[in-house]
Amino acid sequence: MSQEEAGQPTPEDSERPEARLARAVRAAEQALIEFEIAVETFRVEVENFSRLHHQKLGPMYSRLDELDAQIAEARAARTGDPEDLRRARDLRALVMPMPGVEELFHDWLGSDGLSDAAGAMLTEQPVRPPERVRPTEEVRKLYRELVRQAHPDLAQDEPERQRRDAFIVRVNAAYGRGDADELRTLSAEWAAGPAPAQPVLSESEELYARLEWLAQRKELLTAVAGELEESAIGAMLRMAPDDPDRLLDEVAEQLLAQVAAREAELAALVG
Repeated sequence: MSQEEAGQPTPEDSERPEARLARAVRAAEQALIEFEIAVETFRVEVENFSRLHHQKLGPMYSRLDELDAQIAEARAARTGDPEDLRRARDLRALVMPMPGVEELFHDWLGSDGLSDAAGAMLTEQPVRPPERVRPTEEVRKLYRELVRQAHPDLAQDEPERQRRDAFIVRVNAAYGRGDADELRTLSAEWAAGPAPAQPVLSESEELYARLEWLAQRKELLTAVAGELEESAIGAMLRMAPDDPDRLLDEVAEQLLAQVAAREAELAALVG
């Protein structure tokens, strides 16, 4: 006959309430860390995709703005209508001004002259492709393990929290660059460092306060994730999460078609 059938208390029944609460706190901490990893991963993806989007599509958007301004100016010159003149002025004001020499050649000129990328462009040689849009699976795995081990929320005192904060800053920077070698180095450094303090059961009031803090942190991260998802780049990334390069190619094709249509319209006005 089991203890439960015999009416005797089971180990779970006799466990201190603070112990059960401590288990719940630890589970909530681990869940929060996983959520933070997911949010940070998406932030890196949005940031990298935004950079690639600007590199690949920025010139097309600029060309469209310039064509819109030229079309409005040609129409205003033909009609003389005050509304057409106002629209032409407004659209011209939206066009990015021609950059100066220093801006134009930013990161192209060094102490030894033209950079490798600039030289390749001017000699029609292949240019190094942009950085990957998303961290590799290896980088994700290394990052996830480091955050699980070194997350500041696992610290038991302020000096340990500060040590972990400084370390995680370096981890995040390496993850943002997709630098697997640096993440492996950081993993070895953490393994050789001071052993993390073991969790110590606290009184129920402190555990409840900890749960409340975890809930507030989750709300904050949810808001950050919502802002990322609602951003223009985030919305684009959600449309093709597994193949963002394909999405960029599709948008580029659409923009090229718009450029061709604007050029035809301009030619008709000035012709």
